[in-house]
Order: sequence, then C-alpha cells, then structure tokens
Amino acid sequence: MATTQPSQPPQSSLSHPPAPGLRREAVGLREVLFQSVTSMAPGAAIAASIPAGAAFAGGSLPLSVLIALVACLFTASCVAELARHLPAAGSVSVYAASGLHPAVGFVVAWGYVFVEALVPTLLLLQLGFTTATTLHQEWPGYPADLWWPWALLGAAIIGLAGLYGVRASARLGTVLGVFEITVFVLFAFLLIGKAAGHNTVSVFGTGHVAAGQSALGGVVAGSVYTVLAFAGFEAAAPLAEEARDPRRTVRRAVLGATIGIGLVYVLTTYAMSVYFGPDKLSGFGTTGAASWEGVARASFGLFWVLVFFAVVNSTIANANAGLVVSTRTAFALGRIGVLPRALARVHPRHRSPVVAVAAQTVVAVGATLGLGLAYDPTTAFNLVATVIVIVVVCVYIVTNLACAGYFLRRRRADLRPVRHLLFPLLGIAAFVPALLTAAGIPAFSFVSKLTTPVSYAGPIAGVWTAAGLLLLAVLWRRNRAAVLATAQVHLDDPEEVLTEPGSPTAP
Repeated sequence: MATTQPSQPPQSSLSHPPAPGLRREAVGLREVLFQSVTSMAPGAAIAASIPAGAAFAGGSLPLSVLIALVACLFTASCVAELARHLPAAGSVSVYAASGLHPAVGFVVAWGYVFVEALVPTLLLLQLGFTTATTLHQEWPGYPADLWWPWALLGAAIIGLAGLYGVRASARLGTVLGVFEITVFVLFAFLLIGKAAGHNTVSVFGTGHVAAGQSALGGVVAGSVYTVLAFAGFEAAAPLAEEARDPRRTVRRAVLGATIGIGLVYVLTTYAMSVYFGPDKLSGFGTTGAASWEGVARASFGLFWVLVFFAVVNSTIANANAGLVVSTRTAFALGRIGVLPRALARVHPRHRSPVVAVAAQTVVAVGATLGLGLAYDPTTAFNLVATVIVIVVVCVYIVTNLACAGYFLRRRRADLRPVRHLLFPLLGIAAFVPALLTAAGIPAFSFVSKLTTPVSYAGPIAGVWTAAGLLLLAVLWRRNRAAVLATAQVHLDDPEEVLTEPGSPTAP
C-alpha cells in the first residue's frame, strides 16, 4: 500500500503553542447537511439561475437538470470520498495537498478563501436589489436604488450568527433552508395540480428544445447552465472539525445535499414546464410575467409573497453558509501560518473564529457597498458571480484530480477504479464546459462573450492566482513548513503532514 507513515510536524510548526480550536462535535448530520443545502441556495437558483438554461433547452429543461444532477454527483462523490479520509476545516485545500502536492493545496486554498469571502458579497447584493425592486414595484414611492440598507441588515444577521458560533450559524441555516425548500416544493405541486391533463413525461425527452437548437445540443447547453446551480454542494466539508462523527457525517451531507436539492430542481422545473407550456418555456426568465414570481402573481394571488420571501431567505441563508466556509478556511490557513495567525483566534466562549468572522464581515460590507455603488447592484452581482464561478469550478476540477491522486498514491489498497478514477474523469468532463461558459470563452455555440465590466472577472481571478503563486514562491523559500502543513488533518493524532517531495518519508 502506497501510504506514508504518520510523521511529526516540522519543527517550525511546533514553535507556536497549541491554541484553543473550533468547538468539536458541535453539530450533527442535519446541520451539516443544511450547510451544503443553503450554500447551493436552492430558492435563488430555481428563480434566478436555472431559468438561464431554458433559453436553450426550452421545455426539455427537466432533462437538462437531470443530466446536470448526474454530472455533479461525480464530483460530489469525489468530495465525499476525500472527506471520509481527510476530515479538516481546510477541506478542498487539504484534499489537493494530500492527493497532488502541498503546493497545489496552497494554490487551491488561496483561491478558495478568496471566492468564499466574496460569496456573502454576492448574496448581499442580491438581497439588496431584490428587496428594493420588489418594494418599488409595490409602492412606487420607495426608491428603486435604495438597496444598500437591506444589504447591511443581511450583513449584520450573518455576522452575529457567525460570532455566536457554528451552532447558531447552522441552526439559522437549517431554519432558512427548510423554509425556502418548502415554499418551492409546495409551489411545484400547485403547478402540477393546475396543469392537470397537461402533465407529460415528454419534457424528459429532447422534443421541446428551444427553436434553433438541435435536440441534443439544446439539452446539453441547458445542462451546462444548470450545473452552475449546484455549486456549493461541498460546503459541508469545512465543518469537519465541528461535526459529530465527521468522516461519516460530512460524506452523507455532501451526497445528500446534491441528490436532495437536485431532485428539488427536477421537480420544480418539471412543474413549471408542464404548467407554463413546454413549447413556450424557452421564453421563461427571471423577471416579468414569464418568471416564478410572475406566474405566482398571475395564478396564485398572494402566493407571490411567499416566493419573494423564499428568494430573500435564500440569499441570507447562502450568505450565512458562505461566511461559515470562508471563516473556517481562513482559520485553517491562519493556524498553519499561511495567513496571519490572528485568523485562527477563537472566541473563548462560543469557539467561533472571531477574527476571521470580523474580517469577513468587513470585506463583505466593503465589497458590497464599493462595487454596488461604483456600478449598480445588479452589475456588481454579475461581476462577483462570474469571478466566484470561474474559481470554484477550477477548484472542483482540481478536487477530482486530487481524488484520483490520493487513492493512487496514498491509499492504493482502498482504490476502487470506478469511484476513484472514472468518476473524477467524468466530473472533470462535466465541469470543463461549465468553466468555459462562465469565463465567456466561446468554445461552444451557446457560450456568449462577456461584456464589460463582467469581462473583468477572468483578469481578476488571474491576478489573484498570480499573487498566490508569488506568495507560494516566497513561502517555499522562507517557511516551507507552512506550505507542507496545508495537508495537516488536525483531527488525526498524531497529525499527518506531507514532507517535502524527495525526502525519505515523502509519498
């Protein structure tokens, strides 16, 4: 078996006395599951993300969603397998460091902490313009551009939840997640009931794609846009050091969230397709009469209020989940000295990474107001979303590679060719088109070039990555132990740290 024996951490890592860590065994499967669920933001995805695929798949959008679910399960399986063996707050960075190389783990950590720090900004922007637009629509006297107070309110909510620790954040996420799912599932059944004799399984075929699209091409294009609605399924992994029985709990949460929310997506797209009309769904969007809120207003009276609250609720829940991920990742990097060690400081009572929470709140408020006021909240949202998707999809691709590398190099006896080699390959194949689509690289006919300022997303991601590579080079020369420590699994005793490649204990 090609494994390394546990070794003592490098001496430099022992120069800092152990500090109090995160609260162990603080949350169970339910809370960890909803960490992934709310990070996927199902309410916002159903109303504002998945409809983008209708322009290509038309009434066959349910088939596109089903294909996207299967495709995302390949990567979710890889994350689940790695989480079972490497339960760590550093999550994807630990996976990359252990499966590929500590330097790769550092680069993944650098990118992941960056985009996860932007997730609250993304959702606070959406919270602001969604609330302001709706209030202006109902009461014209309310200024449509007075969006920022709602964003600040959302920032206060998630900041306080983060300060009070993982139990408060997880319970908030669970309550909000249950509400948004309940609203859209109930709405779906109302639509199915009202569709009556128009219910048909033909929407799971290729016969209703949008005009001008080939049968297969329209469905595939729709699935590429739908894949992006699954982003966040891995968000349970950073809770490994605070979950009960993490090796089992995180694995079940990642797979459960992907399958469960995927089926909710299938149900809701089916319901809207058969109600709205499969051959008209290509005109379905995110605003106006041909949208979830528009249909609710026209056919179900005040039910639109519940849909509105479900979407608003989804933004707060997703921002809360993003704060949990970003602060746990920052905590893990501060603990090993890659980022300032102050980020690993925890509250003496709540055991929350209090400095990381404060830093995340400042970043979220600053970026939300700065970008939202410099452009407008909708444009800022599109820019931030594009940056996040580009980097997160790259992280998913690397995680698939890390899964194969980990079981080939370090757990050969546990290697299962289908699960650990074929699934990673299929996961990469599923996310490469999504990456090209998000980056606006016209490798396929359905990919549109990005317009300014959204086109700045690629350069922003590139500059951040270049800065990370520069920092990596400096650390590799001056504090190599910190980079090698990216692979630490702090729940293990003794801690296992990858040694420098080429050394006697190197994998």
